[in-house]
Amino acid sequence: MLGLLRRNRHERAGYTLYGAAVGAARAPWFYTVIGAPDTLDGRFDLVGIHVYLVVRRLTREPPPGPALAQAVFDAMFSDMDLNLREMGVSDLAVGKRVRAMWEAFHGRAAAYGAAMDAGDRPALAAAVARNVWRLPADAQAPSGAAPLADHIWDESEMLATQDLSALMAGEVRFRGPPA
Repeated sequence: MLGLLRRNRHERAGYTLYGAAVGAARAPWFYTVIGAPDTLDGRFDLVGIHVYLVVRRLTREPPPGPALAQAVFDAMFSDMDLNLREMGVSDLAVGKRVRAMWEAFHGRAAAYGAAMDAGDRPALAAAVARNVWRLPADAQAPSGAAPLADHIWDESEMLATQDLSALMAGEVRFRGPPA
C-alpha cells in the first residue's frame, strides 16, 4: 500500500512530463525535414526518444528522481494501452501489443544509452537508423539519422540544465528541433 501511495505522489507530474515529451515529438521537422516515418511506429519511436531522455535525466538523480522517472514511464504505457483500445485493438491483443512496445522501448533505451554514455554520436546515429527507420545494421543510414542523433544529444544537454524541483513539479523545457 505504501508503494502505491509513493507512486501516486508522482503520477500527476509523470503525466505532465510525458505530455511534454509527446508534444516535443510532434514537431513537423521530424517528419518533413529529416524524413522520420510519419506512421504509428515512427511516431511511437519519436515519443519514445523524448520519454527516454526525460527518464534518463531523472534516473541519474537521487530520490525522488527515479520514482518520477517510473511515473513518466507508467504514463507512457498507460497512454499506449488507451490508444490501442481506441484504435479498436481487442482486449485480448492489447496486453501483447503493449508488452511488445515495452520491450521495444527498453531495447531502444539501452542502445541510445550505451551510445550516449560512450560519447559516441555515430553509434547513436546508427541506433536511430535501426530503430526509427527500421533498417538493418549493415544498411546505409538515411540522411536524417545524424541530425536526429544531434537533436537527441542537444535535448539531453538541455534537460541536464533543468532543476530537479522543476521537473518534480512537471515542468520541463525541450529545446526543440532546429529551425
